[in-house]
Amino acid sequence: MSARTVQGEKNLQDIRQSSPHGVGGSPLRPDGTLKVRGEFAYSSDLWHESMLWGTTLRSPHARANIRSVDVSGALAVPGVFAVLTHEDIPGEKYYGLDVPDQPALAIDRIRYHGEPVALVAADHPETARRAARNIEVDYEVLTPIVTEEQCLDPRTYGYVHEPHEYRSHAHGNICHEQRLVHGLGVTDEVRAMADVVVRGSYEVGMQDQAFLGPESGLAVPAEDGGVDLYVATQWLHADRRQMAPVLGLPEEKVRLTLAGVGGAFGGREDLSMQIHACLLALRTGRPVKIVYSRDESFLGHVHRHPARMTYEHGATRDGRLVYSDARIVLDGGAYASTSPAVVGNAASLGNGPYVIPNVRMHALALYSNNPSCGAMRGFGAVQAAFGYESQMDRLAAELGMDPVGFRQLNAVRQGDRMPTGQEIDAPAPVAELLRRVKDMPLPPPLEARDPDLRRLPGGLSNTSHGEGVVRGVGYSVGIKNVGFSEGFDDHSTARVRLEVIGGEPVALVHTAMAEVGQGGVTVHAQIARTELGVEQVTIQPADTRIGSAGSTSASRQTYMTGGAVKLAAEAVRRELIERGRRRYGWTGDDLTLADGKVVSASAGPLVPITDLLGDEAIDLTREHRHRPTAPFDPETGQGFGHVQYSFCANRAVVDVDVELGLVKVVELSAVQDVGRAVNPLAVVGQIQGACTQALGLAVMEEIVLRDGKVRNASFTDYLVPTILDTPPIPVEILELPDPHAPYGLRGVGEAPTVSATPSIVAAVRAATGLALNRIPVRPEHLTTERPGTA
Repeated sequence: MSARTVQGEKNLQDIRQSSPHGVGGSPLRPDGTLKVRGEFAYSSDLWHESMLWGTTLRSPHARANIRSVDVSGALAVPGVFAVLTHEDIPGEKYYGLDVPDQPALAIDRIRYHGEPVALVAADHPETARRAARNIEVDYEVLTPIVTEEQCLDPRTYGYVHEPHEYRSHAHGNICHEQRLVHGLGVTDEVRAMADVVVRGSYEVGMQDQAFLGPESGLAVPAEDGGVDLYVATQWLHADRRQMAPVLGLPEEKVRLTLAGVGGAFGGREDLSMQIHACLLALRTGRPVKIVYSRDESFLGHVHRHPARMTYEHGATRDGRLVYSDARIVLDGGAYASTSPAVVGNAASLGNGPYVIPNVRMHALALYSNNPSCGAMRGFGAVQAAFGYESQMDRLAAELGMDPVGFRQLNAVRQGDRMPTGQEIDAPAPVAELLRRVKDMPLPPPLEARDPDLRRLPGGLSNTSHGEGVVRGVGYSVGIKNVGFSEGFDDHSTARVRLEVIGGEPVALVHTAMAEVGQGGVTVHAQIARTELGVEQVTIQPADTRIGSAGSTSASRQTYMTGGAVKLAAEAVRRELIERGRRRYGWTGDDLTLADGKVVSASAGPLVPITDLLGDEAIDLTREHRHRPTAPFDPETGQGFGHVQYSFCANRAVVDVDVELGLVKVVELSAVQDVGRAVNPLAVVGQIQGACTQALGLAVMEEIVLRDGKVRNASFTDYLVPTILDTPPIPVEILELPDPHAPYGLRGVGEAPTVSATPSIVAAVRAATGLALNRIPVRPEHLTTERPGTA
């Protein structure tokens, strides 16, 4: 898996530094060796000698009324220390990341399969589980509301939340909706301008984040009546904000420290076991550890929203897009989670990186009795990209145009406006990305009877020796926002301390950023080395003793918390140089720090940093905010909603056994503009990881539901790509700096997840001639559908 970096010819910020481990380098990750050796301590490894084990009793039904809960049987089990229901909650009963509509423990109704009903703390995990099975819950089982048609007809099928319970602007079973009108909208007059019209309906299944480390944490009651929680999460301060009211405690008495995180991808942005562990710890006065099993993990976190979409596009005979008319319906499940923001992304990004003069869009998320859906890598843009990219291929075919050339003809450029009216005021090299990915060398053709079965669809299962295998090639491009949008006060805090330890200058960096595997701790050290001219950098564990770093999501952490580290380090550098001015009378404005010294561009090294510091450390905290955004108008969708856009183009090469419906992705190439590669190796890793997750959505991954119940809550039945499924992923990086971002960087982790899936499906279409309007594409879709049918 190779990578090639292509730098912009101009505007690339000049980074002056002496360390190869600073910005632009690829130093060894401090956690990397421990992880590959299996020695890294994850949250599930936490231990306290006097701890109890917590477990959760969950509803076996998707929709029900609770008539009664009898916990006496659980309390009678030897070794049980506490059994809690909603009646034992000392504070608020509800919480929520954006909308407080979710009960910490079910009160009188069940809204999804797996909803928590009661908690048990015992001296052994099996004792806790056995006691939970002894709790008797009398349910009145109701017919679940699970389809779009049922959700949109509450008079017939009922409400997931009764109207008087709404804690947002929801109505009916609609959690949130966003309309968008651009240009003239879509009218009969606008349709008449088009020579070619293509209509399509598309569907995306429910994808799971499938992180390897299950939800887990350890809550320790404190002497001041508060609680300390060590937990795997994506957003420490948002957890605390939701937890404290339920626990009946002020926020300062709820202290969180990040434990080792085994992946996240959005699935840890909402609460899971945090409140439950703390309730048990405060009730028993003992530390309490909770670790989810794999099947419980599938029930205990949000997933990617399934989507049903209709698109209509019109174009002129020479290939210019005239209009787009779209409707995107997202299943938000039982509770709001981040559905409002996901809807905003789907609406604002749902027409892709194209210039379309006239647009009408309606995006909405529904409440249902399916599992709750929320943040997952790509966040609303993934579903829409499958729709609009499928349309681009169909339009190109209808017009007899090359699919890449058609996209290039309509691609946005810097200075163009999105359908929201927002000007793209940074490089947008969409056409160039497409050109480069098309020009990358293709893999060699499949041999007639390849002796290596691993190269064939079906692999070592020996289903084929090459007969019935057809190759296909597909292209796609996508757009994703970076950072929090729509007026959210997105900020991050960082503290940097510079001091002398053992005769060497050492920097300490402290933030609340959740390191979930993305490599942020490596990047923070690189920034400190670059700005302070030192080699030794210590990263302090993330906790709530410092201000918020926001969520590790939305491809924002290097931009936001990295930006805060940069600001704090720059402030430390200025203070140190000012100390030298006072001491030595320096007057020049060309002073910086490098190689452990204060350096003048004109006079060279002046004095070691250690001499200036002496015994007086410099310790400063700074907060970083990106430029403000604004909410979208609810009816027109107009507004400066996003702080930054990122773009990626992909080419997929697949081999399809058209007789058995098996797909082998042979190669998945990617070209992406990253603004500035702060850590090139980590950037490539993010792009390749995102492409792999997109491959899963294209041909493998889906949570199967029946009447709202999860039917495949295991990695035996929920399939994710293994190393045998993951193809070579050649990556080409462009560095065209964004003038509004620290170092000109762009968030990189999500754009390939948006763009790669459509390219794989396009390649399968090319091999089979099938319409394939639903993902993931399954073998039965390839063997029962007829070419050209929808």
